[in-house]
Amino acid sequence: MTDRVVDLERFRDAVKGRVVGPDDPSYDTDRLIFYGNWDRRPAAVVRPADAEDVARTVTFAAENGLEVAVRSGGHSLAGHSSTEGGVVIHLGDMNRIDVDPENRTAWAQTGATAGEYTKAAAEHGLATGFGDTASVGIGGITLAGGIGFLVRKYGLTIDNVLAAEVVTADGSILNVDAEENPDLFWAIRGGGGNFGVVTRIKYRLVPVSDIVGGMLILPATPEAIAGFAAEAEAAPEELSTIANVMKAPPLPFLPEAAHGKFVLLGLMAFSGDLAEGNAVVDRFRALAEPIADMVGPIKYPALFEEPEGEEEFHPVMEGVNLFADHFEEAEAKTVIDAIEESTAAMSAVQFRVLGGAFSRVPNDATAFGHRDRKLMVNVAAMYMDPAQREEIVSWTRELADSLYPGETAGYAGFITDEGDRAAHRAYPPATLARLQEIKRRYDPDNLFHLNHNISPD
Repeated sequence: MTDRVVDLERFRDAVKGRVVGPDDPSYDTDRLIFYGNWDRRPAAVVRPADAEDVARTVTFAAENGLEVAVRSGGHSLAGHSSTEGGVVIHLGDMNRIDVDPENRTAWAQTGATAGEYTKAAAEHGLATGFGDTASVGIGGITLAGGIGFLVRKYGLTIDNVLAAEVVTADGSILNVDAEENPDLFWAIRGGGGNFGVVTRIKYRLVPVSDIVGGMLILPATPEAIAGFAAEAEAAPEELSTIANVMKAPPLPFLPEAAHGKFVLLGLMAFSGDLAEGNAVVDRFRALAEPIADMVGPIKYPALFEEPEGEEEFHPVMEGVNLFADHFEEAEAKTVIDAIEESTAAMSAVQFRVLGGAFSRVPNDATAFGHRDRKLMVNVAAMYMDPAQREEIVSWTRELADSLYPGETAGYAGFITDEGDRAAHRAYPPATLARLQEIKRRYDPDNLFHLNHNISPD
C-alpha cells in the first residue's frame, strides 16, 4: 500500500489495454475476486492486451513503489488476486486459445478459464486436465500444479506444460521451456506466481472425448466413505474422483428427505473404455444405495458446466488443505462428528485419491514436490457472519489436526492465507531451497510477493 499519488492518465497512454481507476464505472466489478473474504481497493486494475502491456505495468508498479497482484481467474483462496492500494494485473482480456490438433498442443493466454480452454480443445476430441471448476483461470491453477479430473490418467496440469512466456520483475519478456531458461521452466511448474507474470502457456493435449462421468451421491456412513476411498485407490488410473463429505444441501435433484442428511457427493471421471468405466463405477454404487446417480456416458466438457448465477457467487470460506496417505473409517467418523458440531452455514471435507500418472513423476522433476502422497484432503467451511471467522478458522484447524496429527504438507493451490508458513507447507525443504535460488535470480526485490511467498532472503 502506498500514499504516493499515481498518475493513471499518463499510464493509460502507455498501454494498449484498459487501466481502471477508482473513478471508473467498472472499478467495483473489476476489483472483485471470487471469494468474498476480501474487499480490497487497488489504486488501479490494469487489463493488459498483451505481454508488452504486462511488462509496462510491472515496470510502472516497481517505479511507483506499488504492490503487484496478478489475477487470472481470481480464485486465490489466500486472496492473492487483489491488493489494497496497489496494482492488479487482471489478465481476463488475454484469453486467446490456439489449438494445434495435428501436433496435439495448444498455446493459451493465461486469462482464459478452464471452461473456455476445455471447450476449445473438445472441438477436436482433445483435453488438458485442469481442476474441476470452469471459471478458474488457467494461469493460477497451472502454476500451482493442477489436480483435477484427469490427474490419475494424465498427471497434473504442469505435467502437460511444454513452454511458457513469462514477464519478469525487470520487465523482460522471456521464453521458457526445457532448453531456454530451464531453471525458470522448472520453477513455474508448481512454484506459483513468485517468479513473474506468466502470460502464455503451451500445453500438451491428450485424446479425451466421451467419458463415464458425473455425480454419485451416497449416504455418508463411515463404512461407505472409507469404501469410496479404497475403491478409488484400487480403480484403474483412468478413473479420477473428487469426494465431498457434507450435509446435503437442498439440491433440486435430491429427495427432500435427504436434505440436511450426511452424504458423500462423489464426482467421477473415467477417461477410457465406456463399458469398463461403467463397471468400475458399479463398485462405488455397491457401497450403499445411491441417493442420486447421475453418472453415465457424457462429453468431457460437461464436467465443467457452471450453475446459473455463478458469476454473482462470492462465498466467504475458510479451510485447511493437507496431503495424506489414508482415509479410513476412523477418519470418516471424525469428519462426521466434527461436521455435526460445526456452526458454519456449510462444512465439508473433500478428498481426492491420487496415484497413477501423478505418482510416476519424480518429486524433484518440477517444483511440485509431493508425488509420493496418496491423497489430498481439504477441510472447508462457508459462513455468512464475519463475526464467526475466528470460530470457523479454529474448527477447520482443529479438525485437520485431529485427522492427521503433525501433518504439514499441503497443495499450493488450496492453501489459504497462512503467512510465512504457507511456502514451507507447499514445498519440501529441498524444493524450497532450489526455489529460493531461482527467486533471487529473477525477483531479488520480491516484487511478486502476493503468493505463497518464497522469500529471496
